Amino acid sequence: MSATKSIILNHQEIHHKIRRIAYQIYENNANETEVVLAGIESNGFIMAKKLKTILSKISPINPILCKVIIDKKNPRNPITTSLDSSEYANKSVVLIDDVLDSGSTLIYGVKHFLDVPLKQFKTAILVNRNHKKYPVKADFKGISLSTSLQEHINVVLEGHKFEAVLE
Repeated sequence: MSATKSIILNHQEIHHKIRRIAYQIYENNANETEVVLAGIESNGFIMAKKLKTILSKISPINPILCKVIIDKKNPRNPITTSLDSSEYANKSVVLIDDVLDSGSTLIYGVKHFLDVPLKQFKTAILVNRNHKKYPVKADFKGISLSTSLQEHINVVLEGHKFEAVLE
């Protein structure tokens, strides 16, 4: 890890990125009455809650929150969701996380949802690091950032000061 820290997204920029992603989700689901916002615990779910608030204000779409619990250290372990699979079957689903690093968390999250017939499936990421080991992409992303493998991105979405920091 490098000794220096640099803020790559400040509080206002994170709000702007999340708002822009909400508009993209709306545009992509303009003909839907509902969309499932499946946020990966913990920052992905916080992001999903913020997207739900914005979508509720800017569109007639009913956003449904779903918490996705994945063991990020061992993503092949069983994945659970706060909704029963029947509640997102044949619906438009957006899987949400804060950082797309190697892609392992996202690909196993995608795999979980593929066991159920869906109308549409997309992914939303705040920071895309471009270090993917798996063939997974962010359909909606706040920022793409080329980083070294030694660097780490820490995203803080709780409290009154959101930030994304490159360490």
